[in-house]
Amino acid sequence: MKWKRTTAFVLLFSLMGSTLLYADGVTQKIKVLYNGRELADGAYVIDGKTYVPIREFNGLVTYNDNAKVVSFNKPNVHMFLFKGETPFGNVNVGKLKFNVFCQIDSLRTDISAVKVAITAPDGTVKSIQSQNIGSNQKDNFWFRTDDFTYDFKSSGKYSVGFYIKQSQSDDYTLISEKIVNAIDN
Repeated sequence: MKWKRTTAFVLLFSLMGSTLLYADGVTQKIKVLYNGRELADGAYVIDGKTYVPIREFNGLVTYNDNAKVVSFNKPNVHMFLFKGETPFGNVNVGKLKFNVFCQIDSLRTDISAVKVAITAPDGTVKSIQSQNIGSNQKDNFWFRTDDFTYDFKSSGKYSVGFYIKQSQSDDYTLISEKIVNAIDN
């Protein structure tokens, strides 16, 4: 009788172990680089297909639970940085007064606000300007910040980002970014 119980446990644990090994082979978490930046949530390979969370692609995501539909909208955003009336891309380390001009088109969803912010190489984020958007917003509009003085304290890559907030209760979502290289003289 004892050998039957032992055989049953060995068989049970063998099946459980092989099932876990099979499941591990089917699902695998991987690192994903998007434009050279590692995505926070990574991705999964399941049965040979790669699944990446859609929120990682800098767009507006909505989910309709009744229809079981996910909508993804990534409007075109063209950003230009101006020192006075002169566009620029690289700067010298130090303070600079500039403004950001953004042209937005192909926006196919309602939004409540926009914002422009700058991120330093150390990850520090400074908001440049934000604005609430009226309910009659069209799919094509411009947004220009006021002149803003920023201290590029060290050399490196600074990211100027354009963000959209879909509703007042949502967080801002990064939609587009422009890289500014700060160099030492």
